[in-house]
Amino acid sequence: MTIEERLRAWKIPVGLRTIKTAVAVILALLVVQPYGATTAKVVFATIGAMSAVGPTFKASVAACLTQICSVSVGALLSIVMMELQVPSLAAVGIGIIILLWMYQYSHLKLLPLLPCLVLVNICLNPEVEAVSYSLGRLWDTAIGLGIGMVINTLVFPYDNSRKIRQTMAGLDSDLIQFLEDMFDGDEHLPEADQLSRKINALEGQLALFADQRLFRRKRQKRELQALRTCEDIAHELLVELETLRNMERLGCLNQENRQALRSLGAKLSEEPPKRQESVEDVVVNYHVARALHLRQELKQALKKKG
Repeated sequence: MTIEERLRAWKIPVGLRTIKTAVAVILALLVVQPYGATTAKVVFATIGAMSAVGPTFKASVAACLTQICSVSVGALLSIVMMELQVPSLAAVGIGIIILLWMYQYSHLKLLPLLPCLVLVNICLNPEVEAVSYSLGRLWDTAIGLGIGMVINTLVFPYDNSRKIRQTMAGLDSDLIQFLEDMFDGDEHLPEADQLSRKINALEGQLALFADQRLFRRKRQKRELQALRTCEDIAHELLVELETLRNMERLGCLNQENRQALRSLGAKLSEEPPKRQESVEDVVVNYHVARALHLRQELKQALKKKG
């Protein structure tokens, strides 16, 4: 059982990432405390720690680079304003306009909060030495980011591989239910939308999995490749089910497919009287047999990774 599953079992209304963020903030504050925990130090260290606890290792690295870039840009802009001797309020107004413009149009996705704080603190406090203040804020931010990265990467790193396998394994019961609704004898035909949503959601989960780990990258790549194979099988399975759903006239199951489905627990309509096999019967049984074959492939692939 994973940590997230234990938290849910204990009915704790917060996730693991929330707890890790709180721990990262507390540790960052403990680190900045010895050299004078001023308001600025606390704010920048806290924001850094919170930003670094991302859903994946790649997201955490991107957050760290963005935060450092943000503080650096704010510091450089403040120094330029001071050197040009722009009046304080005018410097703040011009600087914020420039920073927000960069936020809207920069491919770096600059976060405006930190650079704006640096800008305001330097421009409105003439006694503040711009360079030393800027370096101090970079240091405070780096402390928070570093602690957040360590906590996020080494302490219960996020791992959604089990969730991916559980979703794929759940497709099995969905498949049986779909085929049961298809051949239970009533006029209501099942929809493949739920299956489609589950399979499409796997893409996002696999993208998260690909960006997760710092260590054992080779093993992760092999596992990702295996999970991608499972996803491909699931997409093929969906195509077969949608083909069955969209048939204008539904044929009858042959004895082999009927027995296979009943052995899986599907409740089907009574077997119709024997008659000459039609084209619709051939098409239906081909796609049902293909779906059952893909189901078996998916189960075997998941078993290898389980």
